[in-house]
Amino acid sequence: MTDLRRCSLNSATVKHASLADAVDAAARAGMGAVGLWRHQVAEHGVETARKIVEDAGLRVSSLCRGGFLTAATPAGIADAVDDNRRAIEEAAGIGTRELVLVVGGLPGSSPEQPPAPGTDRDVVAARQRVADRLADLAPIAAEHDVRLVLEALHPMFAADRAVLSTLGQALDLAAPFDARTVGVVVDTYHVWWDPDLQASIARAGREGRLAGYQVCDWNLPFAPSALNSRGHVGDGYVDFATISRWVAEAGYDGDVETEIFNEEIWAADPLDTARTVAARYAQHVAPHL
Repeated sequence: MTDLRRCSLNSATVKHASLADAVDAAARAGMGAVGLWRHQVAEHGVETARKIVEDAGLRVSSLCRGGFLTAATPAGIADAVDDNRRAIEEAAGIGTRELVLVVGGLPGSSPEQPPAPGTDRDVVAARQRVADRLADLAPIAAEHDVRLVLEALHPMFAADRAVLSTLGQALDLAAPFDARTVGVVVDTYHVWWDPDLQASIARAGREGRLAGYQVCDWNLPFAPSALNSRGHVGDGYVDFATISRWVAEAGYDGDVETEIFNEEIWAADPLDTARTVAARYAQHVAPHL
């Protein structure tokens, strides 16, 4: 029987389940951890949410999400710093070191919408503002012993969600900071296509910045929303054997979160979904770690 202690259910995979039901499903499926989202923690408060996880015998692999750091106005910058300060405090309170950051798209953009009049299209400047905000937030994260974990998103999301498109870009932004304070996550949905992925994963390992491994599959045809086109591991095009081997060779020994955005999977019974996640992890990921 496969050891599932490193297998984690990101609660986005069972989006419509309550926090208690998501945690219960992960525990009953034999997993060792859950990845949580901030809105679920806020519904209960940090202390209660932490108790729900601990009472189930699980740990929190990561908290999603901070980020959205590309604002160009003084008010927008202040709001981003304040929100991420709260996210850092929530991560520490919930019992995880890993706060995943989706850095944000072009300022003023709205997810999956045409650009509004006056939208700032300077992607280079937007990336620089991400670097500037990391400099603001890194001391706060270090104070709370929390790591800011940069997530590169597929280039199709550069306009509205993340101006970081490759693991290499994320590592370059992380480079000025201590590895315990700023790291990166490998999300197979977003980076499986990258011709430099092996080298970037190896670099992340050498630099001690490999802070997370998230898995789900790249399915075709796309759903009406590309964001919700993820699938269960093994149903699409991602080479999990190879990427998992690269992650293992880089020295990563942490949790492996399954994070899926998919309307049909969200409509399924949470326990059935958790059991499928565990089975696919055992079949496609664990043998290569």
